[in-house]
Amino acid sequence: MAQRAVWLISHEPGTPLCGTVRFSRRYPTVEKRAKVFNGASYVPIPEDGPFLKSLLFELRLLDEDKDFEESRDSCSHISKTSVYGLKVGGEELWPVVAFLKNGIVYACVPLVEQTLSPRPPLISISAISQGFEFLFGIQDFLHSSSKNDTELNTKLSQLPDLLLQACPFGTLLDANLQNSLDSINFASVSHPQKQPAWKAGTYKGKPQVSISITEKVNSMQYDKQDIADTWQVIGAVTCKCDLEGIMPNVTISLSLPTNGSPLQDILVHPCVTSLDSAILTSSSIDAMDDSAFSGPYKFPFSPPLESFNLCYYTSQVPVPPILGFYQMNEEGIQLKITANLKLHESVKNNFEFCEAHIPFYNRGPITHVEYKVSFGQLEVFREKSLLIWIIGQKFPKSMEISLSGTVTFGAKNHDKQPFDHICTGNTAYLKTGN
Repeated sequence: MAQRAVWLISHEPGTPLCGTVRFSRRYPTVEKRAKVFNGASYVPIPEDGPFLKSLLFELRLLDEDKDFEESRDSCSHISKTSVYGLKVGGEELWPVVAFLKNGIVYACVPLVEQTLSPRPPLISISAISQGFEFLFGIQDFLHSSSKNDTELNTKLSQLPDLLLQACPFGTLLDANLQNSLDSINFASVSHPQKQPAWKAGTYKGKPQVSISITEKVNSMQYDKQDIADTWQVIGAVTCKCDLEGIMPNVTISLSLPTNGSPLQDILVHPCVTSLDSAILTSSSIDAMDDSAFSGPYKFPFSPPLESFNLCYYTSQVPVPPILGFYQMNEEGIQLKITANLKLHESVKNNFEFCEAHIPFYNRGPITHVEYKVSFGQLEVFREKSLLIWIIGQKFPKSMEISLSGTVTFGAKNHDKQPFDHICTGNTAYLKTGN
């Protein structure tokens, strides 16, 4: 298992190239092995410039990428794995592991120890798992304590020396780069036990486990008696486990609150070692299914080093937490908007923050706004064609608030204004967050 090359690219919308290569490293010895293993299907690693342009195009991060591209956007090319094939110099470089996080694109090219024609299944390429571990390790190192660009630049300058120890000759030994930084003499890392492919390093330090639960309510409210409103809760449990040992065992138990709705459509991370079959059989698709498992939901697993999503789930609640009405009428270059929000009585009226985003797509910048709000305040982001209604930490005693106004737009500029294929004409939405 080895990596042929690695890149860190800062995404910079509005610049000529839309990005800059902040760090790159190639491993010539691994490249020679790739040439032997891949044979006639071998594609060499390109220079940074062509690679940058091709990768940002594939990730739809170029400013001019507004139109449909058959080679990238067709249904047959939908990528759910963060593994891509890049068109470079008339050939396709595959596999390329890449993802965008905190304004930086992390990318690497794993070594495939066989011919690439026909393409082998991803699960058979162990270097891809190591590539993800490698990139997540770099991500955690860069952003674990970086508060500004100066600290980030300092850590980027440390990468060449750190990778001499953590990933010599393209072979990952320790994904936790902080271990390499703490080692004064940069001694090589050795592991007495065999490391699994998806976990190429170990943690040393104070043990701690961090868990966060994020839930999003998708709701369509029609305000019509003959059309029923629909809504669904989509949740994710995110974990970060800093535990010593190669394969520590952890069990997390989730319990529903009083009168809580059972979790359905549960998807778990591959590191989960076992699971009660009743947890997996509850589905929201079958409306007649009354066998929903009500917990507790226990997830035993051996965690990777990086932060990861332990599970995803859906849930049905009796009513949406916030009921809303949103109306938009177009008159020339002006839009008249009306929004009413009501907090349901079953929801605790206390938030860290609560705000409503009202975006306007496929239009020019906002030039003028006249509005009236019954509660909170309105912020206008003219160039982004966005209104943010800041509600605050709680609703008023009436639990109801309203916003009305008129928004005027300037000339449309396709290069700078928000664009969306669906939100055209009077098709629009309002998104609340808390």
